[in-house]
Amino acid sequence: MSRKPKKGYFVRGEFVHEGSELDLELKRELKGTDEASRTDLKRESDELQKLGEELIGLRAGLFEKLALDEKLVDAIGEARRITNFEGKRRQMQFIGKLMRKLDPEVLDTVRAALAQQDQVPAAEAAALHEAERWRDRLIADDDALGGWIETHPGTDSQQLRALVRQARKDLKAGPAGEAPRQGKAYREVFQLVREQLRVHDGGDHAAVAAAQEREGDA
Repeated sequence: MSRKPKKGYFVRGEFVHEGSELDLELKRELKGTDEASRTDLKRESDELQKLGEELIGLRAGLFEKLALDEKLVDAIGEARRITNFEGKRRQMQFIGKLMRKLDPEVLDTVRAALAQQDQVPAAEAAALHEAERWRDRLIADDDALGGWIETHPGTDSQQLRALVRQARKDLKAGPAGEAPRQGKAYREVFQLVREQLRVHDGGDHAAVAAAQEREGDA
């Protein structure tokens, strides 16, 4: 007759049997009460499972640099392929168990990789806001137009001036009492400015991501 497996949990990669001396010692160290210790351990378990879920969406360039156990890598790959809700849920629980076996140093690299990936959308959003600010300045101020051309010599100045003139005409042409009309020229000024900012900054979204990954190798 097979023995019933003992209940327990993982702490820093080590399995702790419930009711063992180590279990009682850990609970005393955490909060001084068994109930509080279970709450803390459950919170830690949930955090690691969530970390595993986020790993599924980590782009390949960052994922491949992590020193993850082969079993965990395979489990994450399988989770990416599963479409069934219940199957996905069970797979995520399995990934959570594997995450609890990772060393603290490896977990730190996982968090750092996820944080690095989040920086790219933030940088892209900032670049879009900068393009919007320049578009509005160029249409509103002649001095801004001259300053832009001076600092961005690659700009087709004739095209930009023509677009700015047309955008100003469109804004004035709208019916009285209504919001200013934003026509095709208004949008094209933005696109032209956005493209020049990309060139000036040394690349687009993908280039920013690649640069960040190179920094991680240094």
